[in-house]
Amino acid sequence: MKIARFLTFLIFSFIITSCGSSKSRVVTTKKENAREYRNPAPSEAKLNKEAPAKVNRIVNTAIQFEGTRYKFGGTDRKGMDCSGLVYVSFLEEGISLPRTSRAMSLEGKRLYLEEVEPGDLLFFETNKNRKVINHVGLVTEVSGDNIRFIHSSSSRGVIISSLLEGYWRSNFVMARRVI
Repeated sequence: MKIARFLTFLIFSFIITSCGSSKSRVVTTKKENAREYRNPAPSEAKLNKEAPAKVNRIVNTAIQFEGTRYKFGGTDRKGMDCSGLVYVSFLEEGISLPRTSRAMSLEGKRLYLEEVEPGDLLFFETNKNRKVINHVGLVTEVSGDNIRFIHSSSSRGVIISSLLEGYWRSNFVMARRVI
């Protein structure tokens, strides 16, 4: 009986990956991504103080979870996944988003990287076997071509990373503004 449960769990784990279910599929060509990187953001820093107060509060809510461990489906300090972090941060400001990263990627306005500001969302395809969005991060700071974002990594929990890091740059799909 325990073996059957374990096998069921193992199969279920393989079906569900990272932060989302497999309903919607958003496809972005590598050519489109390359165009975004050839047009870097302006050299002037876009600081949090220039963003609306609501965006600052959303970003600050997310930053309060920095260091929280990763937990699939988690939405609190005991553990969080990437979409849970974004979902909770926006919900604190009365903005209801879908619960999965893939569903979030269908919301709001699509942006080029040079248009990205704090509070915008970055979407990634981190599973090379399945070309679907399965990870999301919230932009915390933009300084020149350095875009920093907070997210929940399955290996390191809630952390702030840079889109300049090779792994994130190569798995980046799109940016969107939902407010």
